[in-house]
Amino acid sequence: MLNRVRSAVAHLVSSGGASPPRPKSPDLPSTTSAPPAAAPETPKSPPARPGSESGASAKTVETRASFSRPTFLQLSPGGLRRADDHAGRAVQSPPDRGRRLPWSTGYAEVINAGKSRHNEDQACCEVVYVEGRRSVTGAPREPSQSQGLCFYYWGLFDGHAGGGAAEMASRLLHRHIREQLKDLVEILQDPSPPPLCLPGTSGTPGCSDSSHLIGPQSCWSSQKEVTHESLVVGAIENAFQLMDEQMARERERRGHQVEGGCCALVVVYLLGKVYVANAGDSRAIIVRNGEIIPMSREFTPETERQRLQLLGFLKPELLGGEFTHLEFPRRVQPKELGQRMLYRDQNMTGWAYKKIELEDLRFPLVCGEGKKARVMATIGVTRGLGDHNLKVCSSTLPIKPFLSCFPEVRVYDLTQYEHCPDDVLVLGTDGLWDVTNDCEVAATVDRVLSAYEPNDPSRYTALAQALVLGARGTPRDRGWRLPNNKLGSGDDISVFVIPLGGPGSYS
Repeated sequence: MLNRVRSAVAHLVSSGGASPPRPKSPDLPSTTSAPPAAAPETPKSPPARPGSESGASAKTVETRASFSRPTFLQLSPGGLRRADDHAGRAVQSPPDRGRRLPWSTGYAEVINAGKSRHNEDQACCEVVYVEGRRSVTGAPREPSQSQGLCFYYWGLFDGHAGGGAAEMASRLLHRHIREQLKDLVEILQDPSPPPLCLPGTSGTPGCSDSSHLIGPQSCWSSQKEVTHESLVVGAIENAFQLMDEQMARERERRGHQVEGGCCALVVVYLLGKVYVANAGDSRAIIVRNGEIIPMSREFTPETERQRLQLLGFLKPELLGGEFTHLEFPRRVQPKELGQRMLYRDQNMTGWAYKKIELEDLRFPLVCGEGKKARVMATIGVTRGLGDHNLKVCSSTLPIKPFLSCFPEVRVYDLTQYEHCPDDVLVLGTDGLWDVTNDCEVAATVDRVLSAYEPNDPSRYTALAQALVLGARGTPRDRGWRLPNNKLGSGDDISVFVIPLGGPGSYS
């Protein structure tokens, strides 16, 4: 086993924690909108990758999960074929006719250069209405009293090891968010602080019935301040976990296997605030009056090294006796037993020396650097949805306990600033950011938008297309190249451009 892992990592270099059990929510409907206009013929399945299920099983999954693109692209059968063409890599955007995406949002995407059989990115853009589940007082809600909330939603889902998880998340994650917000409708509309407890169901004692359990002089009698904003953040976090749990259940059902996993980057606009939730290595930035405001950070084996090491330290059984949670500057050699070598553990940001022992010869939990960094020599992201069947290559060791489904949520208050039509929120999968930095994106924002009238709604789609084209490059003899002759992105690229000034009132 150790030799197999050793070989896998040697090839790689040369070329979170498990969530506590929660009550299960009912499965949501499996579809949210009409299917694409047409689907291509079922393609032949690719060879099974090492560590995956058998070739026959992979073929069954491939046949069951047909190629699809976001419905709002309105692709014809010919458009679907062009979108699936690795050689041409045509940029796809919603048609410049009829109904536009909310806020005149711009969108563009392009397939990879052969990295995977299909485009494993998915996207979703919705306006979602939330009707309150109950009254805060517990009294039955009259139909005339139903004053719901509306939120705007954008999502990018970067799939890996198959497109099933990304496709499922694009259909259902916003529905999980809606379900989590149902109990909060009246609370969010009420300027007073949120109640400590919601009314119990009929026959269940309320919180006031247990007040005698806390003495008047108890140090626990004070109440923490909870904001409305933090309630929305909690609803989004719970929705991510429930989505991940639903994927795990679907995996157990015959005929409903969800292959692979996906990074998820989601934006929710609600009551004047933008909530950006990221689980993975996609990225969001705001470009406002030329200023760059980061709205996410990437979660990779390097950025989450200490969380991964801590889990391996607390639960060594997850390492299977084949990996060590300690980090060394390079792989420890048997001849170095007894010597003192630089290392760092889950508590350290700096380095120190330790005496090399036999268990230090195990393979490192996190290996490689930059884009080649991997968890257990297998996966290069540490947060996302799915991946419930992912194993270490040629092993039965599961990777999932180290992969967290919880996003980091950052909040931007639109009501605190005066925004012009050139202020935008840019969302992109890692296919964009692998070859483009924040400053280059901001420069493209300025160059493209200045060429259009401020009230031209097509300017944001043109900007999304320019960003995708700039990262893809042009075909040359030695692959897709950028103007500086460096390699362009060979990955799937998906970009949303959300205007922050001009779409309407943010109150």
